[in-house]
Amino acid sequence: MLRSVRATAGAGRNVLGPRTAPRVLTCKYSSTTISSYVSAPSISSYPSSKPSSSLSSKPKYPLQLQRNLHATSVRMAANTRTESDAFGEIQVPADKYWGAQTERSLENFRINQPQDRMPPPIVRAFGILKGAAATVNMRFGLDEKIGKAIQQAAAEVADLKLIDHFPLVVWQTGSGTQSNMNANEVISNRAIEILGGTMGTKKPVHPNDHVNRSASSNDTFPTVMHIAAVLEIEESLLPSLKSLRDALQKKVDDFEAKNIIKIGRTHLQDATPLTLAQEFSGYVAQLDFGIKRVESSLPDLRLLAQGGTAVGTGINTFEGFAEGIAEEVSKMTGTEFKTAPNKFEALAAHDAIVQASGSLNTLATSLTKIAQDIRYLGSGPRCGLGELALPENEPGSSIMPGKVNPTQCEALTMVCAQVMGNHVATTIGGMNGQFELNVYKPLVIRNLLHSIRLLSDGMRSFEKNLVVGLQANEEKIASIMRESLMLVTCLNPKIGYDMASKVAKNAHKKGLTLKDSALELDALTSDEFDTLVKPELMIGPKPYKG
Repeated sequence: MLRSVRATAGAGRNVLGPRTAPRVLTCKYSSTTISSYVSAPSISSYPSSKPSSSLSSKPKYPLQLQRNLHATSVRMAANTRTESDAFGEIQVPADKYWGAQTERSLENFRINQPQDRMPPPIVRAFGILKGAAATVNMRFGLDEKIGKAIQQAAAEVADLKLIDHFPLVVWQTGSGTQSNMNANEVISNRAIEILGGTMGTKKPVHPNDHVNRSASSNDTFPTVMHIAAVLEIEESLLPSLKSLRDALQKKVDDFEAKNIIKIGRTHLQDATPLTLAQEFSGYVAQLDFGIKRVESSLPDLRLLAQGGTAVGTGINTFEGFAEGIAEEVSKMTGTEFKTAPNKFEALAAHDAIVQASGSLNTLATSLTKIAQDIRYLGSGPRCGLGELALPENEPGSSIMPGKVNPTQCEALTMVCAQVMGNHVATTIGGMNGQFELNVYKPLVIRNLLHSIRLLSDGMRSFEKNLVVGLQANEEKIASIMRESLMLVTCLNPKIGYDMASKVAKNAHKKGLTLKDSALELDALTSDEFDTLVKPELMIGPKPYKG
């Protein structure tokens, strides 16, 4: 009923709002048939990635069924409308705002649909950019009535109210043209609806002539890439990173107040003492540098390609258009953007994306080191190092009762491994900017946004479920300290390196304490040993007395 009202309501149909409700389909597969697919005995096998030649081909696996239902929805009985492009007419779902080019992309790029849909931050950025473009285009002759309708529709896209109308996957043309046209068609049809027209007629709002006015996919998509990257870094990544840094700093302060001295380790072997606070201060410093590296990638990401159009020359734009776009995007987002000083670089290369991905790769390296250290220091509880007591969040084994595992450390290090893999693919994508256009745009921005989201969520989880509840096992730390032979290092100034080495080797060979070994070898007296071997005197440099 709602669909029929929208189809006939004329000028008043916009009062119903955007079409955000799921479309009701008449599926040609019965529930019994679908159930038989889901319960297929060969479900453990991977489905073939080869697309079906037609909807009538019976899917053998649930995933294949899902793909068929998603990618070929227009063939599901009735409720379609006719859209057209340069290739002719095509049927699209009646209650979806996308048009002919989006529908063709769904048919032509059946590659891991719908799992690899374009990330929501890209959709949000499209809404921001198209709204800004409408504002600027009205200064250069765009009809105000059309411009305001585009602004309203674009705002709904930016608010992700129309996310269901962006079905395309990342795997498409390397310029992102299909996704740009997806945005143009959705905004055009929604604007037509707002103005009381008929969807699919391209009147009074045309997806190319009005929504895409003064623009090309070649400058639009890289602009969207930068907007999405900056917003995700500022709103998600940096807050998570800074919060984790502060949580680790609190642990430094807590451990320092307790003056917990522990044995150090190099090459996985015993070394000289340090405090637990000193050890954790290294982790804090790593994240401090990580914050600086991420922030240092932002200035280049704030440079927008819009205004370069097809190859960077700015054909079909006006003087001041590019600057106007950057100004409007800045107003709409509350963060600073500038027009790129060289549009040829902005279209043909994505060094700024590769650099940002590199900063995330380095951050992932730091987080892996931190998580691995904490995991090893918390090993045990009886037969490991056991210097740290990790929070117990869930059972760790289906066969060993009472076992608890360092799950947060493992999850974070897996996140970091994925981020490193994303960076490799992003680097390869960044290299492929032949002549005037990089043609790996969807890949590199998908990977960057994926890494940002993984790290943001991973760090929040690591902080909440591990760092906050982390405790020092002071008794175990003290016990290990007493057993260390590397305390002999503080004897070097008194008896020399060679004699100190003999004391340590003799103690290890005979199972003696360092003191007993030193006395046996007449290296020094009991009082001298007690005066020199004090861990609290070994955790920093001494003043020079001359």
